Amino acid sequence: MSQVIDADAHVLEGPGFFGEALQRWPDKIRIEGGEQPGIVVEGRRYPEPEGPGAGCPPQHGVIDVPGADPSNAEGVLADADKEGIDRMVLFPSFGLGVPTFRDLAFGAEIAGYYNDWLSQWVATSPERLFAVAVVPLEDVNASIERMTQARAAGHVCTVIPPALRERNLDHPDLDPFYAAAADLGMPLGVHGAPGVHLPKIGVDRFTNYIQVHCISFPFDQMTAMTAMISGGVFERHPGLRVAFLESGCGWVSYFLDRMHEHWEKRGDWILDGWKRPPREYLERGQVHVTCEAGEPMLGATVADLGADFIMYASDYPHWDSEFPVSSKPLRERGDLDEAARAAILGGNAARFFGLS
Repeated sequence: MSQVIDADAHVLEGPGFFGEALQRWPDKIRIEGGEQPGIVVEGRRYPEPEGPGAGCPPQHGVIDVPGADPSNAEGVLADADKEGIDRMVLFPSFGLGVPTFRDLAFGAEIAGYYNDWLSQWVATSPERLFAVAVVPLEDVNASIERMTQARAAGHVCTVIPPALRERNLDHPDLDPFYAAAADLGMPLGVHGAPGVHLPKIGVDRFTNYIQVHCISFPFDQMTAMTAMISGGVFERHPGLRVAFLESGCGWVSYFLDRMHEHWEKRGDWILDGWKRPPREYLERGQVHVTCEAGEPMLGATVADLGADFIMYASDYPHWDSEFPVSSKPLRERGDLDEAARAAILGGNAARFFGLS
């Protein structure tokens, strides 16, 4: 039986996390009351459930499955057992907003606090639960420091946003951060989230969360991939490995083909950018994505690009996860051979995250 690794699950930062944070930063964080309590940081809701680019209303953010318990490590492991998941890589929920905090010193402080908190959270089962670090990416030097500390503490990845407030991911200011990640052997995971005050890429036209959710994730990943491939990030940092998360894999063949046309015909219009066809960055192991187990285009994507860059992910315990059957279609579908199935279920994630 193939090892199953969930390459993009999420931790819920619950009362323990926020109780301590409220004490440490009472001037920055508060809980807003009313019928639907919410977290307010620097005067802004996280997530902001209304207005352009609205995020998920907090009361609807988590799966509603009888018996599921994502509130603590023991509950998460019990849920993983129900799903048949051997190991889980845990990305943030609230923590996805850390790069958007306006006070950069505060962002660096809470990133360090979050990473330490998550280290303790996963320590209850270090063979099955793996931590992903957050960094205040608007401050590159502080981000390098936090990432270095997290790597030393055993974190297996660092999450970054798809874009910054006024810079894309190919901005030269970010090169020292990418160089540090490559030197540390720390893979990066690009992860968006509606309503946490990341740059609004196209979703400012919508105020209904479901419409925002539908387009925000793929738009975010296409923007990030365009920046990192065409902007020369992978060329300048050949040891850098990046996963583009929570948008499936079916778009990748189409988008790499579209990028290839632009590289072939007008690639030299981008100074200090790509130096080779876009799919070569995938072929040399720098580009990974996650998939949903039932994606209709998964087989076609594997046929076109191979299976070695695709990783299974559940998105547990967020509302759109198919828990407890998120991996079932992948185990059963007939358009993959056993080698591809094993790679996607766990082998690729083990290699990408460096799990022994």
